[in-house]
Amino acid sequence: MVKIAVDAMGGDNAPQAIVEGVALARKDFPEIEFILYGKEPEIKKYLSDLTNITIVHTDEKIESDDEPVKSIRRKKQASMVLAAQAVKNGEADAVLSAGNTGALLASGLFIVGRIKNIERPGLMSTLPVFKGDSDGFDFIDMGANADNKPEHLLTYAVLGTFYAKNVRQVTNPRVGLLNNGTEATKGSELTKAAYDLLAASSDINFVGNIEARDLFNGVADVVVTDGFTGNAVLKTMEGTAMSMMSVLKESVKESGFKGKMGALMMKDSLMNLKNQMDYSNHGGAVLFGLKGAVIKCHGSSDPESIKSAVRQINQMQQTNVIHDLRIYFEDKTTN
Repeated sequence: MVKIAVDAMGGDNAPQAIVEGVALARKDFPEIEFILYGKEPEIKKYLSDLTNITIVHTDEKIESDDEPVKSIRRKKQASMVLAAQAVKNGEADAVLSAGNTGALLASGLFIVGRIKNIERPGLMSTLPVFKGDSDGFDFIDMGANADNKPEHLLTYAVLGTFYAKNVRQVTNPRVGLLNNGTEATKGSELTKAAYDLLAASSDINFVGNIEARDLFNGVADVVVTDGFTGNAVLKTMEGTAMSMMSVLKESVKESGFKGKMGALMMKDSLMNLKNQMDYSNHGGAVLFGLKGAVIKCHGSSDPESIKSAVRQINQMQQTNVIHDLRIYFEDKTTN
């Protein structure tokens, strides 16, 4: 049975959105057990029954503006820290949180722990594509590491390949390197050195450099980059999507009766577009390369997003992707 340790107090809408999301997920996955860490009276407000749910009471939590490493060291009884500790102790298989991203990354690294021979786990999310038959691409690293070596990007490529194969069931995933041009000679010293490593690896299906403008065109199943660039690209995507939706709404408001009628007739199409652009439908961002599953949901996650993250964790556990990763990387010392 899969057991998920949930930071019930993390996120903008906690604990309500987190608890309601767990309740939704329980209907779809009655075989999963949940351990909710947080203020018990507040958690119970949003639960009609405790089937497959255990509540571990704590008054302490990590705030959104807390310094990540200091907070996990000083707040030993924080809901996020206790959830990570549960995975380390074998009491749960995964951590789920919508709280402080930096603190969750620190909890993953220092409490759950890295898989042997993985120097830098990467933060990865599945993002949508709008062309071709693919349902998305796995983007890694999205900000766990601001500074990277070429070897780290090779590790990300292997991590993304394992995830795409196992969790998303992609046969022979195509791996692309995010760069400022498609030519092998383009890029910084980091990307040029990484290109050579990726091209020489027999463990991945490397298809070369790809440009940011082609990310949503289905040109790769896994896209690797350094954490600084990845985080900047992700925030640009989010900002662009939010701005486009805002401009569209304002245009409809100012377009008069005909414009509003047209928008009404296109309501289903617009909702479909919104759903396509919402990468939380694929689950949360996973700090991949750790001994357990550590999933970060967006701070403003609603119950449906939490349910998607639970589905993601269940897929990871059912496919044994972390177990397979450990075998692959730990065998490197003997080969």
